[in-house]
Amino acid sequence: PILATRYQLLQTLGSGGMAVVYRAKDLNLERYVAIKILRPDFSKDEGFRKRFHQEAKAAANLSHPNIVTVHDFGLDGERLFIIMEYVPGTNLKLMIREQQVIPTDKALDLIIQASQGIGYAHRAGLIHCDIKPHNMLVTPDGRLKVTDFGIARALSTIQPDEKNSYVWGSPQYLSPEQAEGLPPSPASDVYSLGIVLYEMVTGKLPFFSKDSTELTRMHKEVVPISTRNFNPGVPLTLDQIILKVLSKEQTSRYRTADQFGRVLENLKESYRINGQNNQPSALVETTSTEQKSKISSQPSSSEKNQTGTFDWKTALLALLAFLLAGGLIPFWLYIWFSLNSGR
Repeated sequence: PILATRYQLLQTLGSGGMAVVYRAKDLNLERYVAIKILRPDFSKDEGFRKRFHQEAKAAANLSHPNIVTVHDFGLDGERLFIIMEYVPGTNLKLMIREQQVIPTDKALDLIIQASQGIGYAHRAGLIHCDIKPHNMLVTPDGRLKVTDFGIARALSTIQPDEKNSYVWGSPQYLSPEQAEGLPPSPASDVYSLGIVLYEMVTGKLPFFSKDSTELTRMHKEVVPISTRNFNPGVPLTLDQIILKVLSKEQTSRYRTADQFGRVLENLKESYRINGQNNQPSALVETTSTEQKSKISSQPSSSEKNQTGTFDWKTALLALLAFLLAGGLIPFWLYIWFSLNSGR
């Protein structure tokens, strides 16, 4: 089938609650694109139509290597569609399912790219609000691109005292404030990035329940288990960073995705400097400190000579000194008596 007399639909790439995504060919420009078509039952709802258009406008204003580019938005009959850059590869969720645990260095590289894309959106005044691995596309050469700005919020439209009765987003990756219906902030996206990173290095979500109400409660109240409980290979420093971004209070996390990304870049750089695989400098320093303490607790070779074995050289010198001193005693006694007898 051909959409809008221009785009030939080739295959289904994925489908969600609101829309279906196809790989298609732009017959005019002779290139492959991805087309997101709003489902017919939602196309008739004015609210969903506005939200779909908002997604297109929000993403179209963003131009970044780690964000999927939006080319166009249109209507074909009753079908609303968004024309996007086609990204070959898979989404991060499928990658996690296949590999279960992503190696630390690869996980850092991917989440840094996601942070750079989301950080750019934050600087442009947008909060994504629906960060999850399903919305992160990974190319065969390891390039990550964030997509789906369907429920993105402009910072300028957020009121500090607003309270929403309906919560938008994915319950597994939702920040505590979003789960409570409170206004989101860039730190809300940072929390969701932390959930994704947690899942990448452990193969598990920090909070899981089939009941969305219970899942919401866990995000708001339950302290996540250390990643090292599931994967002892996670460096201590990285574990601490992940637990920090999963703080319940927004002020306890990194404020923006840019800041979070820089912290992870420094950690990744420490790998390179120390020449260790999956061994950040802080962990290396901890290990070396432990080794130093063990070494310092062991006596040196000179101390061993003083404490563990008898020092014959010192004993002989002491004996010689004693003999010399003993030999001079009669001489000094003779002098003393001679002087006294003369008087």
